[in-house]
Amino acid sequence: MLFNSHLFIFVFLPLTLIGFAFCRRRYSVDVSITWLVLCSLVFYGWWYPPYLALLIASVAFNYSIGKALIRLGESGEEAGRRSAKLLLAGGVTANLLAIGYFKYAGFVSDNVSALFGASPGTISIVLPLAISFFTFQQIAYLIDCERSAAVSSGIQRYFLFVTFFPQLIAGPIVLFRDVMPQINVLGSRLSIASTAIPALTFFSIGLFKKVVIADHLAVYSDLAFATANSTAITFSLLESWAAALTYSLQLYFDFSGYSDMALGLALMFGIRLPFNFGSPYKASSIIEFWRRWHITLSRFLREYLYFPLGGNRKGTSRRHVNIMIVMLLGGLWHGAGWTFVIWGGVHGVLLVVNHLWRMWKQTNHSGRPTPRSAVLWRGLCVLMTFMAVSAAWVVFRAESTDAALRIYTGLIGFNGIVLPPQVGHLFGGPQNLDWLSFVSVAPTPLLKFEAVAWIFILLPVVWLMPNSQQIVSALESKREKFPHGRFVAPAIGVMAGIAFGVAVAGLGGSVQFLYFQF
Repeated sequence: MLFNSHLFIFVFLPLTLIGFAFCRRRYSVDVSITWLVLCSLVFYGWWYPPYLALLIASVAFNYSIGKALIRLGESGEEAGRRSAKLLLAGGVTANLLAIGYFKYAGFVSDNVSALFGASPGTISIVLPLAISFFTFQQIAYLIDCERSAAVSSGIQRYFLFVTFFPQLIAGPIVLFRDVMPQINVLGSRLSIASTAIPALTFFSIGLFKKVVIADHLAVYSDLAFATANSTAITFSLLESWAAALTYSLQLYFDFSGYSDMALGLALMFGIRLPFNFGSPYKASSIIEFWRRWHITLSRFLREYLYFPLGGNRKGTSRRHVNIMIVMLLGGLWHGAGWTFVIWGGVHGVLLVVNHLWRMWKQTNHSGRPTPRSAVLWRGLCVLMTFMAVSAAWVVFRAESTDAALRIYTGLIGFNGIVLPPQVGHLFGGPQNLDWLSFVSVAPTPLLKFEAVAWIFILLPVVWLMPNSQQIVSALESKREKFPHGRFVAPAIGVMAGIAFGVAVAGLGGSVQFLYFQF
């Protein structure tokens, strides 16, 4: 059951809202919470019912460990603190073993077999939906319990904290402090009227991004990357950049669309989830990009991995090592494959270079730039950052390193020159195109006019238009911030209604969100 399906929009969501409203008016907060837990479990189990038991077992296990950690922390004894550390280590290890088995067993088996020259393993495991998200969320909870940053809660409240359906499948990765205070008063003072318009605006914008933009871009990016798996096809410069840019934009509108829909759905029940996107393609550096892209994952990696490793407290070299470790593991979190590890490594290198550049600027600063030069410089930095991020997405999307290299050789115009087999192998096979050629020797149907049109239409949108958070913020503070604020809400409401209508009209066979596979 997907957010962008008729079943969800016209059956599941209305029934869940009606039941929640009834429980809120007639019964206690606990009954409202229990109703949402049951609906969330139905939502998850609809995909693959057997793995519903895994989710429930994971939640029950971590709730028990967390409760024990809180109790040991409250004891105030040295022995209790030592026991808490051991218990935390055991709890985190159990979570990592679970995700390691379901997500990485086949990857490890294949690589061990290759290392020893054996035939590839035959491990085939259905990846539980959202296991990366709910596992990381609960690891953060256990660490917060050991740090005395979380308090004890009822079992049904904790179940909702983990399984709340708007954020269960693909985030945002919420922390205990994000939502538990809201869950504790869920429905007690909720005014549907005060949240309905912002909630529907978020949901409509997200649905439009997914159905109208991301799913149409998928036609072109899927064709390009599927073609990259064929050794008989080479890519021209324009074809390669069209493939990279269409996927960059597809991923952006797909994942940000999901995140917007999650924000809107949660707000329908009175819960404000943390923002996950802050116009990341407006970033003027890789450091800024990671403060804007998948914000909750960046926060998790920073607070629960980078800082415990020492962060930047142990010198410049150690900081760079820590960055590389975090980004390599962040890449591996996205998927069990060397392409994801390489992608994480590329971003790690880019972050290190960015930090070195900032250090050099601090020691070689030669006065303030003029306002005009500052604007031009930032624009150039935004363009360079976007191009670097888009190039890195190629290996993230490719099914193999060979497929990625076929596109990369086109990106740099080096899809030509007949190479010796020993050298050509490094570039995914012999190439037979001219240096900086714009047209393939063997013409391919990859460079579609529609794809190029989408790119030229959407780049100004991601660079210049306000994001969904800014739009909803304008909606919620219309009179305070706008001299003609009385016109803001109706205008935004009309646009959101049109976006919703267009998106619903475009619903067909529901297309899975990209981050569901992670």
